[in-house]
Parts: sequence; structure tokens; C-alpha cells
Amino acid sequence: MAEKANITSLDAIKSFREALIIYLSKARPTVEEVSSDVKRTRNWIESEQRMLWEGQRKRVAKEVEEAQAALFSSKMSNLREPSVAEQMAVVHAKRALVHAEGKLKQIKYWDREFPNQAEPLEKQVDKLHSVFATDMAQAVVYLTQMIITLEEYAAIAPPSGAMAEPGADVEVTGENAEASAGAAGVPASEPESKSAAEGKDL
Repeated sequence: MAEKANITSLDAIKSFREALIIYLSKARPTVEEVSSDVKRTRNWIESEQRMLWEGQRKRVAKEVEEAQAALFSSKMSNLREPSVAEQMAVVHAKRALVHAEGKLKQIKYWDREFPNQAEPLEKQVDKLHSVFATDMAQAVVYLTQMIITLEEYAAIAPPSGAMAEPGADVEVTGENAEASAGAAGVPASEPESKSAAEGKDL
């Protein structure tokens, strides 16, 4: 039985944590920028462009009235015929009015349609931003704590009184030898008798 866990993947966990932090540092600003772009576009359509082209239409409509009034006055006068410039002024003013009314029509259309098309996608982006800001941030904290815990565990020294593994060679000497022999059913060697010792002297 192993005395401690064999931890071999700590570097892999550290690498994954670093890669996750780098990914979040790039992904979160991108998602936030997308959300900001959607809001800016909505404001651009609803406020800036609508006010711009409503003002343009009023301005060119007034220019059309003025050009037509000048052309009419010229026709009613017995002094001269309407000039080409006066006639072209009316044409240009009418073209500008048609252009402004077309733009304003498009703005009103997108003012109605933009929320319908953008809001479902905007909700998905907001959900993704929530995942990055909460779930992924918690994952980084969890991985950090995991690394700290595993490093502390790996630094723990094995117990000094651990039992030897089965089959390991154990050297037995001195009194331990007698105890071991007795336990195995083998009689311990007796001291030589006095007669035997005397016989050796003969």
C-alpha cells in the first residue's frame, strides 16, 4: 500500500489555470465591447440619426419652398424668364428632400426592428458575460485553492514508523535473532556443555 498519493499532474493544473486566466482577460473585454456596441447602435438609431434626418428633412423642405417661390416669382414677372439656376435650384432641393425622407423612413424602420432582432442576441451575450464574470472567475479561485492544497500535501514527509513492504529483507541480529528463531519453531543454539569443552582440551 502506498504511503502517499503520487501527484504527477500539478504542472498541468497550473498550466490550465494560467491559460484560463489569459482567456478570460481577452474574452471578457470582448463581450463587454459587444454589449456596448449594441447599446451605442440603438442610441445612434433612436436619437442621433432620427434627430439628424428629421432636421435635414425640415431644412430641405424649406429650401424647396423657397426655390419654388423664387421660380414662381420669376414666371409671374414680365421682366424676364426664369433662369436655369432658379430651375435647377428647385430640382436639387426636391432631390435633397426625397433623399432626406428616404433616410428618415429607414431610420424609423430600424427604430422598430432593431430591438426585435438585437435583443435575443443581446441576451445571449449578457448570459455569456455572466458566465465569464461569475462561473469562470470562481473556477480560477477553485483551481488556485486546489494547487495550494496539492502543494501542501506533496510537501508532507512520509511517516517515520511506516511498516516495511511485504517481501522486504529485514536483518535480524542479537536478541532479536533468538526471538525470531523461537517464533519460527527453531531451537536457539545452546551453549557448549562443560564435558564437551573438556573433551576438546584432550
